[in-house]
Amino acid sequence: MAEKIEKSDAEWRKQLTPEQYRITRQKGTEPAFSGKYYYFKSDGTYRCVACGNEIFGSDTKYESGSGWPSFWAPISEEKIEEERDTNHGMVRTEVVCSSCGAHLGHVFEDGPQPTGLRYCINSVALDFVEEGTESQE
Repeated sequence: MAEKIEKSDAEWRKQLTPEQYRITRQKGTEPAFSGKYYYFKSDGTYRCVACGNEIFGSDTKYESGSGWPSFWAPISEEKIEEERDTNHGMVRTEVVCSSCGAHLGHVFEDGPQPTGLRYCINSVALDFVEEGTESQE
């Protein structure tokens, strides 16, 4: 199980850009087709922008046509938590970072095999570390 990271609202605001804060701490969404990782194709690991938790590998990323980077599985189930989201008159499954609770996006049951899942994730909630390079933490 991931170690829980807890910070005050002021600490999150100081660490994150206003857009990162809006997405990850206030459960916002970036506009479709606007995120820097939507068309991105490099080998490596996608990490939570708030805490660096490794969430998705490039080997599970695929073109969903949804407007957001999509993955068919996280690196491991322990990297994320799922919560029921009933905002905006819909019932969805929210995906949050298991370490810091950052809102990442949502998961839907219309993805490709082998999982049949589509993790639809905000680019703003992610940092990318290219394969063969070290994190710039």
